[in-house]
Amino acid sequence: MTVVNKYIKLLWATFGLTVLLGLASCTKFLDREPQSVVSADNAFKTFIGFQGYTEELYHCIPDFTNAYWTNSWNWGEDEIQSTSRDFHFIIKIDNGDFWGWQSQFDGWQAGWMDRNNTSTNDDRFAKSLWKLGWYGIRKANMGLENLHNLTDATQEEKDLIKGQLLFFRGWFHFMFIQYFGGLPYIDKVLPGDQKLTLPRLKYSECADRAAADFAEAAKLLPVNWDNTTAGKRTLGKNQLRINKIMALGYLGKNYLWAGSPLMNYVSTGSKTYNATYCRKAAEAFGELLQRCESGDAPYSLVDFSKYYTNFYSVGQNWLMPGGTEAIFRGPYYGAHGSTYGTAKQYGSALLTGETITFAPTANYVDYYGMANGLPIKDITQADPESGYDPAYPWKGRDPRFYNDIVFDGVKCVQGATTDENNRYANLYTGGSYRDVSSASRSGYLLRKFVPMTANRFDNGWSYDKALNIHLPYMRLSDVYLMYAEAAAEGYGSAAGKSGTYNKTALDAINTIRDRAGAGHVAVRFTATLDEFMSEVRRERAVELSFEGHRFNDLRRWLLLIQRPYTLKKSVNFDRSPTFSTADPRNNKVLNLREAVILERRYSEKHYWLPLKNADVNMYLEFQQNPGW
Repeated sequence: MTVVNKYIKLLWATFGLTVLLGLASCTKFLDREPQSVVSADNAFKTFIGFQGYTEELYHCIPDFTNAYWTNSWNWGEDEIQSTSRDFHFIIKIDNGDFWGWQSQFDGWQAGWMDRNNTSTNDDRFAKSLWKLGWYGIRKANMGLENLHNLTDATQEEKDLIKGQLLFFRGWFHFMFIQYFGGLPYIDKVLPGDQKLTLPRLKYSECADRAAADFAEAAKLLPVNWDNTTAGKRTLGKNQLRINKIMALGYLGKNYLWAGSPLMNYVSTGSKTYNATYCRKAAEAFGELLQRCESGDAPYSLVDFSKYYTNFYSVGQNWLMPGGTEAIFRGPYYGAHGSTYGTAKQYGSALLTGETITFAPTANYVDYYGMANGLPIKDITQADPESGYDPAYPWKGRDPRFYNDIVFDGVKCVQGATTDENNRYANLYTGGSYRDVSSASRSGYLLRKFVPMTANRFDNGWSYDKALNIHLPYMRLSDVYLMYAEAAAEGYGSAAGKSGTYNKTALDAINTIRDRAGAGHVAVRFTATLDEFMSEVRRERAVELSFEGHRFNDLRRWLLLIQRPYTLKKSVNFDRSPTFSTADPRNNKVLNLREAVILERRYSEKHYWLPLKNADVNMYLEFQQNPGW
């Protein structure tokens, strides 16, 4: 499904990409036929015309999952890349080189945050957050300033247009400030002949402005476009269109981020949560969850047997993954061409032929606790109450561990193979799946986003298999966990809950664990807020693993530069004589130990990404982030 009405988009070819913050109005006009030139009065007059203009904003959303041949989006302590190449941003981040997000420091143009060539066409390689974000903000403002020209439309249609424009203006600003801190909040079209003097605002000031846009969008937009008169024109094809649930989701997320320790620190000087912002976040999340659970909104948690459909689909005529749980996601560009490369980045080169491998770190896999819901604490030193036995490290674990993680002995090839010894994962120390340059550096591989058949023997990425990999920016389980965090910090305990929802923070986490078949949060973790928050953080690590959340979570919690979060580890062990592939979960191991692969050397400046020097040199009030 594509969200853009291309025959209308053509009318708006005159709106070329605005660069350099979108502030300088440096417009590049594209080649166009004379008959395609339409006056603003006429083009904005009808809902169909205005919607065509608005839908270009959807093509400003980067597909971070498939932005390049192979893709890097996990920048915390969660993932480590093989050493065969060094151009992905994860390598630069590990080295403390946060300048690497910028295109001028990325000769391969592999990142999704900034690229030299950026466009709103259907090319996944031409999407970047920085350039298209500022372009999108300007485009949204142009639309808002032309709402008075929308005369041939119903009130419902006017609300739909305005709601989408407000959402995108808030969303692009939010995406920027979470990485860079407070920025100018652009809420009008800036003339190109005006001297720039817009100051950088406090984070809280930007968040308040974004919240106003999200809140107004939530009032204007429907829960489901299919139930509107306008939406019936595209009945059944409205899944990506901005709605009330998306606006509420980002209203809550924006407030929770503003209330988090890092953002509260730069806004107020306090390194604690801001309870007021957290309560506001809980109210927004609570309304969203209440609407979903009541059946008012078409979102629900998928059954755990179909958990993979959140991330990939197979053999369904190129159906975009996500199902009922995906709340906000952008268009999926390239289909088979996108998946072909992404599907190869999670296995040993023996399986994929691709030497770039992204593998879970051993210390991150330790967050996956036991099926009874208790944490294992550390893989070599068990919590005595958990039932974890280091001699049998894969036994009795959280069901999500078996869904997400490839460990020693797991079957990796389904059909015929030229080497039967490599049908099962050889991840013990010295095994064939352990190669620092082309396989796992950590002793684990990831299966969360790919089926077992994603290998060169089963050829699970071939065109006829119709494999699609596409991660959402926000899914429903994320909202449950953000609600748990916001309600707990906003109201001071695991029993905290908003006035818009009947579940407590504790209930929300247990709802997610129930879906997976994992045990509830133990009573001993509900005694104090600090103890409960340790489980909130662990639950986010497990449920949202490798989906691009960890880096920003560590940053906003003021943990990114603290040990042990600066460490990336491997697990090392020997197979016992009783090793069997019949059920690798029950295998005994010998000499289990963890080793540090690398330690990231960070300072306070690494809590924020550096802005482009070319941009901060435009005018004095647009200052660089401290330390850069």
